[in-house]
Amino acid sequence: MSEATTRRNWRLHAVLLALWFVFSFGFTFFARDLSGSFFSWPLAYWMAAQGALLVFVGIVVVFAVLANRREVEASVFDAGAFRLYTSTLHRRFFVFVVGLLLFLGALGLAEYWGLPRAWVAGIFLSVTLVLYAVIGVFARTADANEYYVAGRRIPGFYNGMATAADWMSAASFISLAGGLYSQGFSGSGTQPGGLAYVLGWTGGFCLVALLVAPYLRRMNLYTVPDFFRVRFGGHWPRRIAAWSAVLCSFTYVVAQLYGVGLITSRLTGVHFEIGILLALGGVLVCSFLGGMRAVTWTQVTQYVVIILAFLIPVSWLSYQQTGNPFAPIAFGQQLAKITQMEQAFGVSPDEQAVVAAYASRAEEFKRKLQNVEASLAEERDELRRQLRVLGDSKAPDALVQSTRKALASLPKDAIEAKEIWTRGMVENSERAQALGGMAPQTRAFAGDPNGTPESQAEFQHSRANFLALMFCLMIGTAGLPHLLTRFYTTPGVSQARSSVAWSLVFIALLYLSAPALAVLVKYEIMANIVGQPFEQLPSWMLQWSKDPNLLSFSDVNKDGVLQFAELKVGADLVMLASPDIGGLPYVVSVLVAAGGLAAALSTADGLLLTIGNALAHDVYFEGKSNKAEAMRRVMLSKFALLVVALMAAYAAAQRPAGILHLVSASFSLAGAAFVPAMVLGIFWKGMSRAGAVAGMLAGLGTTVLYMVLNIPVLRQWFDFTGDHLWFGIQPVSAGVFGVPVGFAVAIAVSLLTVSESSEERDLAPPLG
Repeated sequence: MSEATTRRNWRLHAVLLALWFVFSFGFTFFARDLSGSFFSWPLAYWMAAQGALLVFVGIVVVFAVLANRREVEASVFDAGAFRLYTSTLHRRFFVFVVGLLLFLGALGLAEYWGLPRAWVAGIFLSVTLVLYAVIGVFARTADANEYYVAGRRIPGFYNGMATAADWMSAASFISLAGGLYSQGFSGSGTQPGGLAYVLGWTGGFCLVALLVAPYLRRMNLYTVPDFFRVRFGGHWPRRIAAWSAVLCSFTYVVAQLYGVGLITSRLTGVHFEIGILLALGGVLVCSFLGGMRAVTWTQVTQYVVIILAFLIPVSWLSYQQTGNPFAPIAFGQQLAKITQMEQAFGVSPDEQAVVAAYASRAEEFKRKLQNVEASLAEERDELRRQLRVLGDSKAPDALVQSTRKALASLPKDAIEAKEIWTRGMVENSERAQALGGMAPQTRAFAGDPNGTPESQAEFQHSRANFLALMFCLMIGTAGLPHLLTRFYTTPGVSQARSSVAWSLVFIALLYLSAPALAVLVKYEIMANIVGQPFEQLPSWMLQWSKDPNLLSFSDVNKDGVLQFAELKVGADLVMLASPDIGGLPYVVSVLVAAGGLAAALSTADGLLLTIGNALAHDVYFEGKSNKAEAMRRVMLSKFALLVVALMAAYAAAQRPAGILHLVSASFSLAGAAFVPAMVLGIFWKGMSRAGAVAGMLAGLGTTVLYMVLNIPVLRQWFDFTGDHLWFGIQPVSAGVFGVPVGFAVAIAVSLLTVSESSEERDLAPPLG
């Protein structure tokens, strides 16, 4: 590559990275100061929900087009044969999409003609799982090149679609809209989020395109830890990378299997744990038999299911409320209405009565916690006294039974009582605020930069947590092994660049619609459900409230009318219940559940394959690739995948933290473990093996330490008191400390050490 071309590439990278930074961190930092509107949207909200995303798409598309024009790449495949192969794929894809739409229409007619709902759900679930299994069986392979990288012949368009399905996990499909519903623009200081997820999960693809994917693809690798072997040599960089891949991928896959259990149990009525095992079979058939080849084509089909399942309900709700089915364009007009209703709820006497009731409950829990043992004994004695009085007065059996149940449900000892009452105090304190503790939809950051010192501190913490979470999601995107491995499957570097662009285009279809769904559902609840008598609430609310984690409501102020603060909507409900909220046929509810299942399965496929490959290819065989061991290497990858899948299923069955929290934690881990050493190894020839090892250990260690020290259970065990947060940053964004530490340590150690071989310096690829 000529020196002039290299300079042009440096300038292109610099300009695009500057745009990325300005439209992500720049506009977000000053979001509170952005006044005015963009058509019907508040300007700051539109920039975070749509404007920045469109800029990100433009960045990766411009980079792919310009870089591919400058670099003429010799294809490893015959051009005519590859065009014929691609045309065949187009025809098959068209037939599949048409067939799926016809199948949906047929099921809808069958439901209209009286087919029972259980049959509709069973047929759709069976057909989709069988389809995934058939692809897995037909794509089975024992060839290492096919198993690990699908033969490196996946066109950029289809690899982009598979990457989008791999990326849009249960967190994106199930929980993102719900998070935007409850957290609004930016959440609160203790619950950061909101549009940080949209910005972080899309802006990270700019880093993937500009800093990582083309350069890894140029090296013809099988796994991400392969890069550390080829670039730095020795055993330790590769081993640390392999175990880091296992750690962050396992955390991620547990969240996916949790979503699988939630959706399957909802779709079929089976127990949560059985739902996990049923869907796990679908995951294993694809990834176990055919590896990356089977996973790729399964994910292409799953993307179609995912995007249809998301767009149909949100388009219908948009049409119902605004007369325009294009939700990303139309939902802005509902934002002003929601803001007005939020202000009305804030001064409503009925809403204030609910808030006062929650505050009273919180004070009662606080009183009990002052002397836990005495309070527990007092409550037990009082219930026993009531039982004696009820027995003497021959009270109705129902009243006696309820009192006995209350006595039996009391904590067994002071330790359990302290845990339960502390949780009750926190929950009621959070709901003893306007809007039941929810953030206003369009408010950029909590607090007030011009208010009291307390309000100013709250504003600073809220903004800092938003920026920190966005940073971790972006950096983590550039480091997640299961995502980066997808770009090894393209025929060459130019197709890898195109694949990143297609990936973000396909992802944007959902991410532009998620804020719309959150706003449309919130408007529906505020305008048409709040204020209704409890006996007139729609049937879907009674149905979904069977799981209090998804939906709960009670008459707190005893007026017989539902107030907004009396309603608690779980993050996973907004998407799953959207067809019921919009009054759509049950077949659409089944499609949504199948879309969520496809989102979780597609990501679980890629994650389990990454873990199995890391354990077999990078830990056990350490990249040895002679033909005699190729079969053994693939078989060991399959065995490792099976064992890890069962372990992840067990962990998911314990119902750990929420999906969004688990996924966000895995991004911090991936960013801290991989990005500093990987980016420096690509662009800096002075990066040494010792620097890579030290940077990875320092970054990952800092991140894990911060997360572990902030686990509530551990803090209780060790009786940690006082302020435990660094600069007020929540532990989900621990990578904001780990990544800079990783960069600093890697650079410092590299400057203090000499590269062990000239190969380390020579393998840093030039910009191109």
